[in-house]
Amino acid sequence: MSDRRSPRKRLHRHDDRSDDSSDEEITENYQTRNTAPQRHLGSSPPASDLPDIASSPNMEPFPEDLEGDGFNVRDEVDDDLRELDDNDEDEDEIANEQLETDEELEEATGRDLIGDDMLDDYKERPEEDRYDDLNIDDDAVDEMDLGQRRQVDQLLNLRDDFSRNNLDLDDDESMDGQQSEDEFGLPTQRTRRRFEEDLNDEELGANEITYAQLIDIKAPSVLEWICQPQVTRTIAREFKSFLLEFVDKNGRSVYGPKIREMGESNSESLEVSFFHLLTSKAILVDFLRQCPEEMLKIFDVVAMEATEIHYPDYTRIHSEIHVRIIDFPDLLNLRDLRQSHLNNLVKIRGVVTRRTGIFPQLKYIKFDCPRCKTVLGPFFQDSNQEIKIRFCSNCEYRGKMPINSEQTVYRNYQRITVQESPGSMPAGRLPRHKEAILLWDLVDIAKPGEEIELVGIYKNSYDGVLNAKNGFPVFATVIEANNIKRREGGSISSDDDSSPYQISLEDEKMFKSMSNQPDIIDKIISSMAPSIYGHKYIKTAIACALFGGVPKDVNGKHSIRGDINVLLLGDPGTAKSQILKYVEKTAYRAVFSTGQGASAVGLTASVRKDPVTKEWTLEGGALVLADKGVCMIDEFDKMNDQDRTSIHEAMEQQSISISKAGIVTTLQARCSVIAAANPIGGRYNSTVDLQRNVNLTEPILSRFDIICVVRDLCNPENDERLATFVVDSHMRSYPEENVDLENDDDEPNNEEDIADNLNDEIVKSKRRDKLEKIKKAKESEISPIPQDILTKYIYYARTRIQPKLNQMDMDKVSRVYSDLRKESNTTGSFPITVRHLESILRAAEAFAKMRLSPYVSSSDLDRAIKVIVDSFIGAQKVSIRRQLQRSFMKYTLPHRSHRSARSTSFAAGTTAGAISLSMAPVTQLSDPVKPGDIFTFIPNLIGYGRVITLVLSFFTMKNHPFITMGLLYNISCLLDAFDGYYARKYNQSTSFGAVLDMVTDRCSTCSLIVFLSVLYPQYYIAWQALISLDLASHYVHMYAQITSGSSSHKKMREGANWLLKLYYENRTFLFLVCAFNELFYIAIYLYSFDAAWAYWIIVVSTPVWFFKQICNVIQLVNACQILAELDAKKINSERKST
Repeated sequence: MSDRRSPRKRLHRHDDRSDDSSDEEITENYQTRNTAPQRHLGSSPPASDLPDIASSPNMEPFPEDLEGDGFNVRDEVDDDLRELDDNDEDEDEIANEQLETDEELEEATGRDLIGDDMLDDYKERPEEDRYDDLNIDDDAVDEMDLGQRRQVDQLLNLRDDFSRNNLDLDDDESMDGQQSEDEFGLPTQRTRRRFEEDLNDEELGANEITYAQLIDIKAPSVLEWICQPQVTRTIAREFKSFLLEFVDKNGRSVYGPKIREMGESNSESLEVSFFHLLTSKAILVDFLRQCPEEMLKIFDVVAMEATEIHYPDYTRIHSEIHVRIIDFPDLLNLRDLRQSHLNNLVKIRGVVTRRTGIFPQLKYIKFDCPRCKTVLGPFFQDSNQEIKIRFCSNCEYRGKMPINSEQTVYRNYQRITVQESPGSMPAGRLPRHKEAILLWDLVDIAKPGEEIELVGIYKNSYDGVLNAKNGFPVFATVIEANNIKRREGGSISSDDDSSPYQISLEDEKMFKSMSNQPDIIDKIISSMAPSIYGHKYIKTAIACALFGGVPKDVNGKHSIRGDINVLLLGDPGTAKSQILKYVEKTAYRAVFSTGQGASAVGLTASVRKDPVTKEWTLEGGALVLADKGVCMIDEFDKMNDQDRTSIHEAMEQQSISISKAGIVTTLQARCSVIAAANPIGGRYNSTVDLQRNVNLTEPILSRFDIICVVRDLCNPENDERLATFVVDSHMRSYPEENVDLENDDDEPNNEEDIADNLNDEIVKSKRRDKLEKIKKAKESEISPIPQDILTKYIYYARTRIQPKLNQMDMDKVSRVYSDLRKESNTTGSFPITVRHLESILRAAEAFAKMRLSPYVSSSDLDRAIKVIVDSFIGAQKVSIRRQLQRSFMKYTLPHRSHRSARSTSFAAGTTAGAISLSMAPVTQLSDPVKPGDIFTFIPNLIGYGRVITLVLSFFTMKNHPFITMGLLYNISCLLDAFDGYYARKYNQSTSFGAVLDMVTDRCSTCSLIVFLSVLYPQYYIAWQALISLDLASHYVHMYAQITSGSSSHKKMREGANWLLKLYYENRTFLFLVCAFNELFYIAIYLYSFDAAWAYWIIVVSTPVWFFKQICNVIQLVNACQILAELDAKKINSERKST
């Protein structure tokens, strides 16, 4: 026999059988092994050919629990080595006996294993290389992590090495029989790869550090510590385990679905929460804060590896994946950035004012040697300095080398300028700005005018221009963006730190409690500019502008603005500018400018050339910076016509189109415009119309929803009240220095000397009377809301509440618009357009926001109509103003008593030192309506008459049918028609009157049906069903309409049944149906008294009666549906609030 061991011996070498095996067992085992599926030389070894380590007599069984504290790879290997040394002699004996048995078996069977058909045993049989895993039970085996697998691989490799040494295998053969060298004598690729992996495993096992050892920094700086290979590998390993293993409170993976979503959208950004990383890997967070650039590079590589688990070929789509840090907690102001923040991760908030174009930036650059054509590189291109290679290591060429543009890697590059938000600057300070660099997919993520939150690395860069300007080394600073979040004006969460005001749960409860107050709207109006006396109408308009309406997007094609524009026009010194300044301090985002100091580009946008890069850049103006806020323009009349024309688009479409210097784009200007202007000649002339008093064109006037005309009139009584208010304001400014006027009789002063000469007692009594009047006036005034709470309340209502126009009296709005158009054409002064119809709806939504209501009520609509009508009347000349007041009195008064007319006057005042004034009377108002006055309204008095006729019919119905039906019921029907007429004529529609009318109708009908059940007892079931249906239908309908906020039970909401709309909205049709329904019961009643002619009335009225019962059923179903919807909304709102 040859010394070289044959493959046959190796097959039997690992066979687990005893030495005393019989020849039959040996033969059977031999035949089984030789008939087993053979594999090709180039294929991987099947599991049956590998040594069975667990069943080997010379090996200990493989440890089942790798996570135990007692498991040590080196101890296990030492034990195996000792066992191999002790059993070396036994191994040789077993091998010799096996070899002799194989030779005897070969001679007995006469089969030559090394023959012509030897290669047939090595043919590939893929159909037999499949293994059935049906009966494999691996539920009790836990999956091993990467470290445990490496330990097992090391143990298996060491055991295989010792097995080879004991078998004296040649170096050019492996365990699977494959040659490890190719035809040129070089190691094969598989051998080299296995050798490198084993080498890496041995190196990692020796030098790898644990996660806990990361905190023990063994380097001069954190950056040098992170750059060490073993530290980098540990960071990468821990971050990968974080991405793959981090779960939420419900046990679901957090970043697995995010990676899959990123792959489905072909994105290259993976958002990682800072708080998640802090909770799981706090050490990595500490390194990320101090060395964000190096840490993010490691994170990006790991993110790509994690992505390739789900998408192996993702590198064909994107070469890199970028980790974006979200939920970064530390928010800094731009003016607070210092040198201590350099090379650290920072978070800022501001408004984008400038944006450059998108440029390709070099990332990895390669050069071509002009002499030997060798490609040098790649070299990493830093953004701070340019890489220049002038030496070729291949041919030692020295000189300029061109860039290999084909193999050079580029990335998107863009610069933006971020300026402090208008509401975040300290008083009297100029806004600071900072440049930011956007790379990869962050380009074009924000436009000028948008408010953003930026998380990035605060870096410094060399600036030659800055050094030459200062004369000594000064570095420019820039922020390299990692993540950008745009702040939208929609709804926000209470825990959103991006909001300028932190709205806590306690604040929400306080706001909801305030909104439940019946006089909350009056409180908000009185809280506007409390230091300014009077101006209630102007303060109402300002409140509407601050709260705003609801923007609407019609099928994604046409947008309707929700912001309200206000124009303050009046005499000088009437506190117009002071009101604008108050709005600037109250609105959460406001920009103040003047008409004389602002140009068209200053208000809209401009295109400028960068002095360094010589490129055209876009900068937003005041309207762009005030996006989602308020823009105040003082001295609006001082602007020239060309500048005013430029803001037409911004005031209505709320966008600004730019087409300059090759830049064609559209910027958002979604803001309210509050402008103040002085009349021509300095004083307002009430004898002429508005257009002759101000130098403004019709297009610009029609874009203002509310125009407030204020005049400086001489009124002694009003002047005295103003003077008292101003003096009282000054006295409140120094509370410690004031002396109680009631107890200063003993103190000598000039006033007492004068009183001694005239009459001391008279002067004192007048003073006391005046003080009592002031105290009573203060007590009667509505207490204003503190300004800090009011500011949060406005922000909460503007961002959270989106009221809907539901169950509104649209007929009233249509009549108002029609009357305004007619009067506008008649007078020819103030133009009324469709924009003013939208202004009514926007104002109604603003009043609903003041109440934090999800729906616009009839009272909100009445207030909105009053504001718009008063704006129209106040702009008219004095000769026609009183006539218009009488014409529109029915719209400006929500209720009017038949005994007295109500009147109102617009009082206005100024700040300290201003002149007393009062606006022209618009509507005549008297004392407020008392609850007792409701009972004396004309429609309600008519309703009392119907109740009397009903009671009288109880006594006449049995014996006097013609008196009952011919007199009492006919009178009741006529009164029913008249009460509705007078309710509309005198605008005296009340909830009490509606309920009284319906209750009287139901009582009359049901009383008659009850008597019919006595006359026709055989049909008592039918009479009971009719009474039940009639009562249930009308009661539930009335309750549903009142609960939903409808002004009348006859107003059907949109989407209601068409039959109900026909029944209730057509008054003639409603009257005929109700009349024939009652006539049906009356005819049956008269038929019982032998009135044969009543039979024909029954025949004629039966179809109408049947139609009325169908309407009752539909009405009942519709009302139940409304109540169910209201209950569902209420429950959902309560759950959302809790």
